[in-house]
Formats: sequence, structure tokens, C-alpha cells
Amino acid sequence: MTQPTEPQGGPTGPGPGPAGPGPADTHPGWASASAGPSAGPSGAPVGGKGSGTGAAWAAGGTMFAGVLMGVAGIVGALQGIAAIADDDVYTRIGDYVFSFDLTTWGWIHLLLGIVIAVAGFGIIKGQDWARGAGIGLAALYIVEYFLFLPYAPVWSVIAIAMGVFVIWALATDSSSSA
Repeated sequence: MTQPTEPQGGPTGPGPGPAGPGPADTHPGWASASAGPSAGPSGAPVGGKGSGTGAAWAAGGTMFAGVLMGVAGIVGALQGIAAIADDDVYTRIGDYVFSFDLTTWGWIHLLLGIVIAVAGFGIIKGQDWARGAGIGLAALYIVEYFLFLPYAPVWSVIAIAMGVFVIWALATDSSSSA
């Protein structure tokens, strides 16, 4: 019987063999051969809830929802300032049940826009409170623009669609613990 020989470079050295890194181990994103096929570069298991391509899409959707909320909040605040400053900024199209004075709409847009922008920036920074607040504020945003349809119908439909996306993105992201 012959004794087994140590691989070139020692048991933990960088040489070829079962203990050293092989061609598959040279990229930091690839799993190491010694950790098994389901391990990441740090040896931690990969897969399951909150990992992989779906989690990257969800995290990207959440970041985009935060940016949308920030921008929509700023635009809403600017719309509010314009409506407060001059009642002739918006022309009413049709006769709807839901009618407010444009100065009232200006204050609604201004206040809700500031709060939505703050929540959007909270989402971008990864604050825990911001996801729940973002879902609630996006629902209010949808209702606000539904009621604002007689004054800006095209923008209101776009704003409602953005609100629905924000709710979906914040509700489906499982990458952070909420």
C-alpha cells in the first residue's frame, strides 16, 4: 500500500488539487468547490426567499418606487404652490361630483406632496418605517388624483398608475425585514 501524497501547495495552499482554488473558484461571485454548489463567495448558502434574480428585481423596484415617490412628491408640492398662487392654473373639464376650490386643491397637493417626498427619500435610504408609510401614502395619492381627474385628466391617470406601481413594488419586496 502506498501512502496518499499531499496535493501540490499543501492542504490549504494555493496549488492545484482538491484543497486549492481551481478555475471555478477564481471569480468572487462563484461558489467555491469546497463549499458546495449552493454556497456564495462567503460560504453562506445561496437561494431561498430574498435571494437571486427575483430579489434583485424587487430591490430595484423598491428603489425605483422611492425615487418615484420623491419626484412625485416634489411635483405635487409644486402643483400645489401653483394652484395656491393663482386659481386660473387649472381649467375644470366637465361637471363632476367631487369638486373643490382650486386653492383647497393647492393645499392638498402641497401638504401631501411634502409628506410623500419625505417617505420616498426614506425608502431610498432604506428606513423601516418608510415602506409601510409609502404604501399608505401611495393609496392616498391614488385617491387624490382620482378626485383631481376633472382638472388634469391625463396626468391624473399617469399618477394613478404610478401609485399602483409603488404599492406593488413596496408590498412585494421581501429583501428587507419589515
